This record gives sequence, structure tokens and C-alpha cells, in this order.
Amino acid sequence: MSEKFPRVAIVTGATSGFGQATVRKFISAGFGVVGSGRNQFRLESMEKQSKTHFSAVVGDASDESVLDRLFTTAMNRFGQPADIVVINAGRGLGGSVKSADLTELEEMIQVNVSAALKLMQKAARNMEGRQKNRFPDTASDIVVIGSVVGRHVSEFSAVYGASKSAVHALAEGLRRELSPSGVRVSLVEPGACLTGFQSSAGYSDDMIQTMIDQYTPLLDVTDIANTIYYIVSQPPHVHLCDVVVRPTRMNYP
Repeated sequence: MSEKFPRVAIVTGATSGFGQATVRKFISAGFGVVGSGRNQFRLESMEKQSKTHFSAVVGDASDESVLDRLFTTAMNRFGQPADIVVINAGRGLGGSVKSADLTELEEMIQVNVSAALKLMQKAARNMEGRQKNRFPDTASDIVVIGSVVGRHVSEFSAVYGASKSAVHALAEGLRRELSPSGVRVSLVEPGACLTGFQSSAGYSDDMIQTMIDQYTPLLDVTDIANTIYYIVSQPPHVHLCDVVVRPTRMNYP
């Protein structure tokens, strides 16, 4: 492809929620985007809608071969290496330490922590050497989606929050490791935002309604997508490395 794109991005969990909104935001900015997810039909639909700016990789974000394909697809489809990686794929688990369904624990840890770490490592290895030679003329960004409950323990989602605390620690470790090369590692911690996440995580209708009653208006997925775009749009020497985004009325967590 002869077209030159201002940036090329990889986004995991691209078929819904924050990931899909981020893909749309990036495409509207003229970026080339490689998105991954398990929903083949939705990914194919996104490819048809976006035409030349989106390429899909179907598969699980915990599968190393899928992660490898993200980087090769970026280069093969857009003729440029990815200089943005958004690590968004994840799953929830409602309940406290005492009440959480631990039969779901291993899958959550695999997606939220293990898969995120694998992609952080691959992104770092792909970006570090190249960015050393380009900084400060151009930017390279790894954006990790955490959660406000990874920063502030919440009894209604403490087990899920623990997985996000681990992701926060990994993101900060990677930031310190890569900063000399000019690669930016940014952590985005969303607060209350209604997506399909709550129902898949097993949150009760009463819990969701309480959140709506207390914090409305809640965040929209586009609010997080706009935040991510703002982060990666800063000049290469400016690094927004840790951003918490809450609804204005959300006092806890």
C-alpha cells in the first residue's frame, strides 16, 4: 500500500467497548489500525466499513501467535511498523474476595495479566530499538488500559481489581525500562462506564443500577477513546503516563 499513514496502531479487544471506540477514533484521525478480537463477524464488518484504514486479526489476545500476527499485519497491510499499541483486551469478575466465583479466576488472570504482559513485551521489543533512532522527532506509544479499582480497592470487585493492580505495576515497570529510548508507556484507569463488561463480569442488576443512580452521568466509551487519542497526540517529549478518568460525580472508588 502506497498511502502514508500518520500513525499505525494495534488495538486489542477491538470489537466492543473502549477498544472499538478507540479504533473508530484512530481511523477518524487517518491512522492505520490493526484490531484483534474473537468475534470474526464483527471484525469483518469493521473492515468493510473502514475500507483502507482497518485490518482485522481474529483470535484470542492470550495466544502468542495472534499477538505476533498483529505486528506482521501492521507492516504487511500498511507498509509501516506499528508505533501505537493499545493493550485493552480484558475480562471482569464481580464479587469480593469472599464471594467471587474462583472458577473464573484463571481465565481472568490469563487475559488480564498474562496476555497483557506478553503484548507489553512484544511491543517493547518491536519499538525500543527503532525509537532510539527516531526520538524526539517521532513518538512511539504503548497504552495500557487499567481500572480505577486497580488503584483503589473496592470490596465489590476486589479480585478483578487485584488483576488490574498487577497490570498497573507492569505498566510502570515498563515505563521506567523504556523511557530512555523515547517509548512512552501510558496507563489509563477508567472509572464507571457502562459497557457490556458489567454483565459479562457477573455484576448484579442492583449493583449496576446503584452505580447509575450514584454517578450519572457516567462515562461513555468515547470519553476513554478521546483520552487515549489525546495521550498519543502529544509531542514526542511530552508523556502523560498515568491518567485516571472518572465521571465527575464518582467519589469512590
